[in-house]
Amino acid sequence: MEIRGKIIAVQPLQTGEGKNGIWKKQDYVIEYDQSSQYPRKMMFNLWGDKIDQFNIQEGQSLRISFDIDCREYNGRWYNDIRAWKVETDNGMPADAGFTQAAQPPLAPEISPSEEASDLPF
Repeated sequence: MEIRGKIIAVQPLQTGEGKNGIWKKQDYVIEYDQSSQYPRKMMFNLWGDKIDQFNIQEGQSLRISFDIDCREYNGRWYNDIRAWKVETDNGMPADAGFTQAAQPPLAPEISPSEEASDLPF
């Protein structure tokens, strides 16, 4: 999925150590649908090297590509919105909001005449 909006909050960096070594995570709040009377907000996160790679700052207009996942911990369920791509969006329209991320193109169909070949597989 993809969302376009303005970063309104950058939360403190969180770090820790797990069975796979040291980890770091940072949460961000993006405001979208800004032309609405009641703009919407969403919190998403970045993990590891992506924090330094994207260097998100408060006030930036960005286009965020992300995945939504859910996990269980001690009998409770938690949503996780993890960004995997961040781009500046200087030409962002005022009513920008959620969009579906572009799907990869489908493989071209092969006609029966093209299918026949001397390959053993």
